[in-house]
Formats: sequence, C-alpha cells, structure tokens
Amino acid sequence: MRSRFALPVLACLLVAGAATAQAADTTLVVALNGDDGNPGTVDRPLRSIQKAVDLARPGTSILIRGGTYAVTANVQILKSGESGRPIRLANYPGERVVVDGEGLPASHTPVGGSIPRAERGVFHQEASWWHVSGLEVIRGPYAWYCAGCNNNVFERLVTRDNYESGFQLQGASSDNLILNLDSHGNRDPRKNGESADGLAIKEGSGTGNVVRGARLWNNVDDGFDAWLFTSPIRVENTVAHGNGHNRWNLPNFSGDGNGFKLGGGDPAPAAAHTLTNTISYGNAAHGYTDNGNPGSITFTRNTAWKNAKTGFTVNRSTSGLTGNLAVNNATPVSLGSSTGSGNSWNIKSSWGDSDLQSTSASTTTGARDANGNIRSSNFLVPKSCSNLGARI
Repeated sequence: MRSRFALPVLACLLVAGAATAQAADTTLVVALNGDDGNPGTVDRPLRSIQKAVDLARPGTSILIRGGTYAVTANVQILKSGESGRPIRLANYPGERVVVDGEGLPASHTPVGGSIPRAERGVFHQEASWWHVSGLEVIRGPYAWYCAGCNNNVFERLVTRDNYESGFQLQGASSDNLILNLDSHGNRDPRKNGESADGLAIKEGSGTGNVVRGARLWNNVDDGFDAWLFTSPIRVENTVAHGNGHNRWNLPNFSGDGNGFKLGGGDPAPAAAHTLTNTISYGNAAHGYTDNGNPGSITFTRNTAWKNAKTGFTVNRSTSGLTGNLAVNNATPVSLGSSTGSGNSWNIKSSWGDSDLQSTSASTTTGARDANGNIRSSNFLVPKSCSNLGARI
C-alpha cells in the first residue's frame, strides 16, 4: 500500500503550476556540507535537521541529503502542521539518510538509571500533522519517541541498534499511521533487556492508531508492545521474529521475548486490539499474548510458528480467533474464555512443517519491494486450507 503522502506526490506539489496554497509552501534542504545561516535551498542547504524543524511551518517540506548525521542533541519536534498541510520530513529522493544518536548522553544511561522525558529519542516529538519518511535512526535513547501525537504518518523508517525501543508512541495519541517500519536490534543495557521493543504503543490512549507492514525482529524485549495502552490498535501485514534472545550477553537478563504483547499493567486495561494477517515466529516466549488484557482482541488469519512458548496465549481475555495457524510452537493455543473457529487447532490436533509450503523466511527478512512493502511469498502458507493463516 502506498501512502497518500509519498514522495512522488510531494514532487508534484513542488512543480510550477501547483495550486496557489501549495505553491506558497516552503521546501528546506539539509546537507552535511550546509550551513545553518543558509536559506535552505538545494544549492545553499542548511546543516542541521533541528534548524530546518525550527523554521518549518504547516505545509513545509524538509528534505535531507544523503549521509550520516551524528547528533549531540536530540531533534525536538514540538510544532504541528495542519490538516491538509502536514509538515513533511524525508530523505532526499534516492539518497540514504542515517541519523546517529551514539553521541547523545542519554544513549549511555547507566544500569538502573532513567532517561529524562525530553531526552527520549534521537527524534523527540510532541506534535501532530507530520509526515516522516525514509530515515534510518540508530544508536539513540529510543530512535523515535512520540508523546501526545495525533494525525501523523511515519513511513519507511528504519530504527535499529538503539538503547531503548526503536519506535515508541505514548500518551494521548490518536490517528497515527506507522507504515512499513523496520525496527531491529534494539536493546536496553540500563534495564538488562526489560523494555526495549521493536515498536511500542504503550502507556496512553487514543483511537485510530494503525500499524501496517512492519518488520520487528531481534529486539531484546518484545517485537510489538501495547503495555497499558487503553484504546484499540489495529495491526496488519506485520512480522515479528527473533525477539527476546540475549544477543548482547546482558547480565541478569530480563527480556520478555513475545512477538506481539497485547496488554499489561496492574491492572491491565481492557483494549479491543485487532490483528489481521500477521506472522510471529522464532520468539523466545509467546507468538501472541494478551498479557492480562481482559478485553476482546480480534485475531484474523495470523500465523505463529516455532515460538518457544505458546503460539496464541489469550486465556485472560475474551478474544475471538478466526482462521489462525499455529505450527511447531511449544503449545498451539491457551484459550481460557476466548473463542474461535476455523483455526488450525479446530481443524486438526497436530501441525508440522510438512503441512507448510515453505519455511524459508528470506522474503520476510530481505529487501522490500519498490513500494516499500514486504515481498510476497508462500512462507508459512499451509498446503491445504486456503482460509488459514497469514499471506505476506
């Protein structure tokens, strides 16, 4: 699926003959050879992303030229765009942009320490109506941290090797789309692996948040975490694998290792999340867990494969499960009061790799297609039962 704000649309808005309101909007260019005293044109670019953010107004487009931007202070996004005129922040078309937070003091918070709110994230956002795309954010205290954020699109981001969760959305945050995110290798030495997830939408509320086309792998805690988020989240066409393994030899290891953690807290709020066409495999704990969420989670055609514990643990919720596939997990499902039909455990008691067309994960871990989508394949597709399990 292509976002309505994709770069070709942006390019069209900048050509001569665009509508008057759009023609008045500004494009700011940032480059490693720029200067913050420059006007931000292609031939006289700015030097810092923060300067461009400070100059931006509703309708502004910020384009970052290729290279690695090593920051010593995090980028603070505290102003909002408007409906129909978001502020756009993107890589310059065809160029790879890496923003490196290794030099941020909070990246090296000691064991047992805490990260002050304002220092969370290489990009720290408390603003709405932004469209961010095409950036790779690494080695920060979170890569992208967004609190109190509404009506944003985050597209084709890579958040890897950070010292907390790759992407975290929290607080009162509604109507955000996280599209085609790759988040991997994130860990938290200060907590011995307790909280660094690939993607966390947690500790908050707000309707209309959608995750689509994400790949969340080899993170120290969970792939996806909805701890203490009280409103429904929709997750589609997403893969979580290899989470919760201690690849960093952290002492007193505390990583949970679920592919999708769909609740939690004391007490855990009831939140009616929806998961459709997702895959969870090779995680150190459960493929999918309600984690104490007493609400009604909807699971439609998801696949759990070779997770160390249960494929689908929904024994503390009142979930509904339809057309889901569990193969070679320690236990297929723990239902409790949850119900379902047309799932693999309803069809027959035992499933193995011989029931699957392919167990090669190469298409889910390799390059995305030209539109940023996960390449399609017959990975974990059953040889029979066309209405069973995910198709990615």
